[in-house]
Amino acid sequence: MSDRIFIGKDTDGKVQELLLNKANRHGLIAGATGTGKTVTLQILTEGFSKAGIPVFCADVKGDLSGLSQAGSTRHKLHDKLIARAEKIGLSDYSYSAMPVIFWDFYAKQGHPVRTTITEMGPTLLARLMNLTEAQEGIMTIAFELADDENMLLLDLKDLRALLNYLVDNKDEIGRKYGNVTSQSVAAIHRKLLTLERAGAEGFFGEPALKLKDLMRVHEGTPDSDGDAETLSLEDLDGAHMKGRGVVSILAADDLINLPSVYPTFLLWLLSELFEELPEVGNLDKPKMVFFFDEAHLLFDEAPKALVDKIEQVARLIRSKGVGIYFVTQNPSDIPDSVLGQLGNRIQHALRAYTPNEQKSIRAAASSFRENPNLDTEEVITDLGVGEALVSLLDEKGVPGIVGRTLIRPPASRLGPVTKAERKAVMKDSPVGGKYDTPNDRESAYEELAARDQAAAEAAEAARKAEEKAEHAEGKKQTQSRQRKTPSSRKKRSTRKKDNVIMEQIKYEGKLFMRREGRRILRGILGAMMRR
Repeated sequence: MSDRIFIGKDTDGKVQELLLNKANRHGLIAGATGTGKTVTLQILTEGFSKAGIPVFCADVKGDLSGLSQAGSTRHKLHDKLIARAEKIGLSDYSYSAMPVIFWDFYAKQGHPVRTTITEMGPTLLARLMNLTEAQEGIMTIAFELADDENMLLLDLKDLRALLNYLVDNKDEIGRKYGNVTSQSVAAIHRKLLTLERAGAEGFFGEPALKLKDLMRVHEGTPDSDGDAETLSLEDLDGAHMKGRGVVSILAADDLINLPSVYPTFLLWLLSELFEELPEVGNLDKPKMVFFFDEAHLLFDEAPKALVDKIEQVARLIRSKGVGIYFVTQNPSDIPDSVLGQLGNRIQHALRAYTPNEQKSIRAAASSFRENPNLDTEEVITDLGVGEALVSLLDEKGVPGIVGRTLIRPPASRLGPVTKAERKAVMKDSPVGGKYDTPNDRESAYEELAARDQAAAEAAEAARKAEEKAEHAEGKKQTQSRQRKTPSSRKKRSTRKKDNVIMEQIKYEGKLFMRREGRRILRGILGAMMRR
């Protein structure tokens, strides 16, 4: 197995080769649209795969899916590809496919890619949702609380439940962790809703992506077609791939439309590699290579703290055997602090229509080690499709003299796969069935729901106990009144009878007085008449 990757031959007759023991010093592929960046990315990926190095790349336009299929003599560019190979002295040029695993954020064109809220962390989530400093502070409080109470944050509903818990207990939590305001939490909820509407809900959850599935080496397929008696073309293809690094291709044609989600996901992946891989020092070849297409999206409006973090990862991750290659239109898209970490450079043509573009070309030309036979600034605008200015690190780690280079043709297909071909690749995938079905185990959402239910049940029990006590007290008072009722009725009855007797006596007295009065009056009048 070779210790270098054939890139092409320059106009000075020098073969440009990327040394594998310098491949983890990172690199840059730059150039205007339509100048050949994708093909350069493709041939580098093939070279790493053939060297047994796993590769991860994002397929923004769909063309990289062709890595899974061998080139064909029936391809419309076959004759030109053969002619290019002969011109640059690529004598062993032949067509072959690479072992590929397709991944997809939306689980449409590949196996689903998931991570958990906990693994993403508050800093990258804040970047993902474009949170303010105050909102990011609340997100950090939420993660601290989850850690302290051993709550798992797996998906977005866990995060929502935890944010609601912060609001419901903000006074108590504020005394321990810091101020939590309902307005800031409500703003985070709104941004979570935007994230969900963009389709990011399926990205968070389990089973989460395992890095070992991105760092596979093809083990060979001695019986690819299931017929142990016959040696078929499929069997030969499988045996031919043995020992090659598996190429993980992320379908990013839809994902690229989410300018915050796409770079944040790739940055998370880099962070996971940085945190999980051990230090290995200088190796004969990288343990993995990572291509970051449309790299300008990572740095657009990025705060200085994030740029510093990317610079740190780029500087330190090479000691863990990982090479990072940024792919973008213009080198000026990359901050100088990060650009300075990129030792291997392939610059395709740039266009200069404005003063700013002319300034960028001068800056790009001056970044190369000077070639006395080239006017780099002039050549950089004159490069044809499939040509590039190439400067690669030599054995001493020094950038090589820049050369105007014809890039080699790819061995795999130029152009995308068909739906049927993609389906066939996924059917034979070594991770088939591992990630396809989501797993929603007990986490913060269920735990907080259980707490709410327990609190509701306790409140209901207290209410019933209070009602029972009130009922008992009311019954006691009723019985007390009932015991008092007979004596009071007796008194009222006696009093009523006394009143009737008195009234009768008064009535009889009045009658008596009338009769006696009339009798006396008649006696007096009779006496007077007799006189």
